[in-house]
Amino acid sequence: MIRSATQEDQFLEVLENHKKLVYKIAHAYCQTVEDRKDLIQEIVLQLWKAFPNYDKNYALSTWIYRIVLNVSISFYRKEKTRERTYTGYQQELDIIQGADYVTDQRLKQLYAFIEQLKPLDKAIMILYLEGRSNKEIADIMGMSLTNISTKIHRIKHTLSANFESIKQ
Repeated sequence: MIRSATQEDQFLEVLENHKKLVYKIAHAYCQTVEDRKDLIQEIVLQLWKAFPNYDKNYALSTWIYRIVLNVSISFYRKEKTRERTYTGYQQELDIIQGADYVTDQRLKQLYAFIEQLKPLDKAIMILYLEGRSNKEIADIMGMSLTNISTKIHRIKHTLSANFESIKQ
């Protein structure tokens, strides 16, 4: 398919406006710089392929989240046997979020616990922590609102139990 310069320009604008989302998700699913580069490249490719089919009846951010998370989860499953290090993730996260990144130990611990979650639960928690409503998360993940609410409750319980275990 030959794409018009206008469509390419529109895609580049969409990509520019949502690049933090792509980087954030890539950093959550990959621990090495090379893996992140590979995942980001795969995400951009899949977004580009899907761009002509974007349905304007849905929020652009929902469409992008869905593609980014699906590609990331697939990538993670393929690469899950590789060694994952929290330190590398934290260093890259600091760079992405800038110098004003909060250095609170509890926040660092929260990210460490989130890192240990299953890929689907991690995706849900990332969206939840970004302030997305349960309805938005359900739309993005392609799940029912009830299922998302239940999963969030269970993830919160798990994270809370993890914090309790380090207090003792």
